[in-house]
Amino acid sequence: MIMFDAKVLLTNNVSALKEYCNSLTAYSRFKTREVMVGNVGIGGNNPVRVQSMTTTDTMDTKATVDESIRMIEAGCEIVRITAPSLKEAKNLEVIKKELRAAGFDTPLVADIHFTPNAAEMAARLVEKVRINPGNYIDRKKFEFIEYNDAEYAAEVERIRKRFTPLVRICKEYGTAMRIGTNHGSLSDRIMSYFGDTPFGMVESALEFVRICRDENFHNIVLSMKASNTQVMVEAYRLLISKMKEEGMNYPLHLGVTEAGDGEDGRIKSALGIGTLLEDGLGDTIRVSLTEDSEYEIPVARTLADRYVKRAPHPPIEPIEVNPINPFSYNKRESLQVLNIGNKSVPVVIADLSKSDLSTHGSLLQVGYTYDEQSDKWTMNNAADYLYLGENSPGFDLPVSTRPIFDYEYWRQLPNKGRSLPLLNKKQYLDGKNPEILFKFVRLSLPELDDFVLEKLTDDKYAVIILTTDNAHGLAEQRRFFFKLIEEDIQNPVVIQRNYSGITAEQFLIYPSTDFGGLFIDGFGDGVFLVLDPELRDEINTETVNRVLFGILQAARVRISKTEYIACPSCGRTLFNLQKTTEMIRNRTSHLKGVKIAIMGCIVNGPGEMADADYGYVGSGPGKITLYRGKQIVTKSIDAKFAVDRLIDLIREDGKWVEPANN
Repeated sequence: MIMFDAKVLLTNNVSALKEYCNSLTAYSRFKTREVMVGNVGIGGNNPVRVQSMTTTDTMDTKATVDESIRMIEAGCEIVRITAPSLKEAKNLEVIKKELRAAGFDTPLVADIHFTPNAAEMAARLVEKVRINPGNYIDRKKFEFIEYNDAEYAAEVERIRKRFTPLVRICKEYGTAMRIGTNHGSLSDRIMSYFGDTPFGMVESALEFVRICRDENFHNIVLSMKASNTQVMVEAYRLLISKMKEEGMNYPLHLGVTEAGDGEDGRIKSALGIGTLLEDGLGDTIRVSLTEDSEYEIPVARTLADRYVKRAPHPPIEPIEVNPINPFSYNKRESLQVLNIGNKSVPVVIADLSKSDLSTHGSLLQVGYTYDEQSDKWTMNNAADYLYLGENSPGFDLPVSTRPIFDYEYWRQLPNKGRSLPLLNKKQYLDGKNPEILFKFVRLSLPELDDFVLEKLTDDKYAVIILTTDNAHGLAEQRRFFFKLIEEDIQNPVVIQRNYSGITAEQFLIYPSTDFGGLFIDGFGDGVFLVLDPELRDEINTETVNRVLFGILQAARVRISKTEYIACPSCGRTLFNLQKTTEMIRNRTSHLKGVKIAIMGCIVNGPGEMADADYGYVGSGPGKITLYRGKQIVTKSIDAKFAVDRLIDLIREDGKWVEPANN
């Protein structure tokens, strides 16, 4: 039996570790070939295209046309519609005619999973077909199969015979194709041979791409979607590396699948998609929210528009050799200073330097609730440190947090207690105060000179607050981390970002990318977000605190609440996803660290829910199948009993706690 070890290959293939983007320090778009989808070009010199998917029954022509128009009017450039069987594929022609008659020439994409005959029909009718190589030919049964080389080659040849007819139809009709791998729906064959890895995702797609190339068909777009943002980013990077190795340059469709809804869905999408856009990767994007499809478009547009004028930016010292493996998560080694660094979860520092701190209630906005009768504090996603600047509170702070004061103000405090000083570069290098042991030092990459490096080398009690004023801030801060690795400096680093002149929508998107993109690579021991005072009326401190915890959760580095892996709905969905997700959230949102997948049909579950603890999957009209991990627990139960049964299942596993207000 042959089992592929992706990590061993990546460790040995040193050149591959450097070649997933044009530059790690200078922003530029990675140039891919142009693929035409009707009258819309993807890749090449085209801007990043924004697309979405209808949620209606494809056989309901009017509803599908109406939803498509709402999406297009919101800015959607490509509309995807599910075609689960031949009859839906045929109805795409009717939908297309209705849209054209209404004056809309937006290209349509047929979304195909288990039905090659539907794909072959749709390829003759619409501008693009999307296939999932994990289930287009193979059926997923979660079986482990042993292969030798000859047996595996025979399986690939079987795929070639089944897939080639579609390739030839697309070539004849000028139809584009997206080969879209999903982490949760890798075939049993791929899982058995390559494992549940980003490399398995890439090979799943490239097997189909190689068949296309043999047929001289190149009108291809590729995607590597996952609900786990670390896996998603690693897979896209690896795809670029492998394409370069094999002389390919197909455009990339970016997306985080099953991102969920509301703040969490936007944070998770921005973290995954934005991390790749920061490095110039991505030619079209779809934000998958469990909301009405037209609401996805502004989020995607906010993501894409951020990079239109990213270059030129102040130069950042180039990096010749990437010191990390960008295809496999490893946290940067750091010292333990207080509860920061080493194996501790990243901390959250709240900025209260301009807040009214006259009463205990002023800490409610950062997760601390005070009970006057018992004189006790309770915490719920509470900030670990409070940056106060020169702002002293009018009460005793909880012992579970520490205040941080600006150095000169801290020096004058008559009772320093558990407070900590924040020094700038000059103050740090002066080093004239013998009282200082534990301290924070604010630095940026341009300040990281030989004098600072030398002092940090011998200082085991300093936590770095890393700032940037560069428009290409993520890259500059990443370069700072590279420098620390080069110099073998292991002081913990809290990432600070300052924001001004942004909207509430941008506030959810920008920090998610800026912080999350560094945590994806194992960089960062904490977060510290500072808002311009003019934004405080629109974006309050409570929102900032909640979003920071959400970013850490989306990056998979600090789990502080229930996680919902919810598909965005489509014509295959067997129940109202938005209402059901909200119903489940209302009953379970207090369960810290439990992951619940809510999937509208068997296509998006159990495979797509990948690493969820529990799955709630539509299995027929009014019927739900419940999963523990990837194993079915209860089949086809009545939907009206399903949420109660889900909670019973969580109880059985000892993971249920009663809500606090009970």
